Amino acid sequence: MRPTPRPSDFTAECRTAVAAAEAAGALLRSRFPDGFAARPKGALGDVVTDLDLLAESMVVDRIRADYPHDRVLAEESGDLGGDDGGCGRTWLVDPLDGSNNVVIGLPVYVVGIALCVEGAPVVGVVHDPVTGRTWSARRGAGAHGPAGPLAPARRPPSSAGPLLAWTQGHAVRRDDPAVRALRHTLELGSRRLLQLWAPLVAWAMLARGDIDGFVGYRAEAVDLPAGALLAREAGVVLCGLDGGEFTAGFTGPDTDRSFVAGRPEVLPSLLDLVAAATPLPGRAPQGRAGTSATG
Repeated sequence: MRPTPRPSDFTAECRTAVAAAEAAGALLRSRFPDGFAARPKGALGDVVTDLDLLAESMVVDRIRADYPHDRVLAEESGDLGGDDGGCGRTWLVDPLDGSNNVVIGLPVYVVGIALCVEGAPVVGVVHDPVTGRTWSARRGAGAHGPAGPLAPARRPPSSAGPLLAWTQGHAVRRDDPAVRALRHTLELGSRRLLQLWAPLVAWAMLARGDIDGFVGYRAEAVDLPAGALLAREAGVVLCGLDGGEFTAGFTGPDTDRSFVAGRPEVLPSLLDLVAAATPLPGRAPQGRAGTSATG
């Protein structure tokens, strides 16, 4: 019987995740834009490439080498199981966030890795193979990038509106009336609404202060914890569409993964934009519930 693991600040786990992400990134960079094959994934227009599979195998092997008993949940392979003795440790691996971009030759893609304990993210890593930059965060220890600690820049609001990013889950129908109303409202009320096909890129941009906010509707589970932890540890505030608490977990239905994220000084106006849309699942009947979520 294995002994109960001692409390950890997750420094070693973060090192493993960074090393795995950067190794996978080197592989992706060496094969982009021409050295891969792609095929459809599902019936909703998504794709998978052999780079996804190769990078995923590389990341999983590195995690398994250091933490052989932890559960691993990977984008392409699914639940790879584990035997962590009830410690509730799960690694989430998105080996190529932005596969659709890669297929059309657009260099907007990253590698994302998270470690969750009892469903909550404690380590998050995002690596950009194109620039060679890596951003990482540990719960309670802040977020860091190549130049040191991250903190979103404080700047006066633009008269043209905030610069926002948007994501929606693959299962959301294009004619979903709620998502269409929300996205249209955000487009009208913002300077730009970026739709990058790579949510972890948007999370890194938000953590760096390049954009003002990020709104997600029924987001995908595998990449959410890494990005959300990175942003939170950089000082970004996250909440649900109604302004209530948002856990950024990977379990439960996708209706629990709709969020608004932004710098503290812009979050109230973002929630007002969301509240201007037609009623959405998860919103309190009398309007938004406030900003009670912790950053």
